[in-house]
Amino acid sequence: MKREIKTQVRNRLRRIEGQVRGLAEMVEKDTYCIDVITQTSAVKQALSGVEDALMESHLSTCVMDQVKKGMGTKAKGEILKVYRLKRK
Repeated sequence: MKREIKTQVRNRLRRIEGQVRGLAEMVEKDTYCIDVITQTSAVKQALSGVEDALMESHLSTCVMDQVKKGMGTKAKGEILKVYRLKRK
């Protein structure tokens, strides 16, 4: 993974970590349920952004290298695996 992408992903994960800690505090303080659910939705969206960044990085590096090396079948398998994971 390129250093720039790694830094971006790590920063996003740190923000998400803070959001999750905030969620725990909201639950502890008996915050209104809809407010907690709103924040859980924000965390899910943030994690989806991390997945997207990781997938883009993987496709542009690892998968492209596999294709260049004649390992198209393996590359196709990995793309399909990620696609199926994202659909869940």
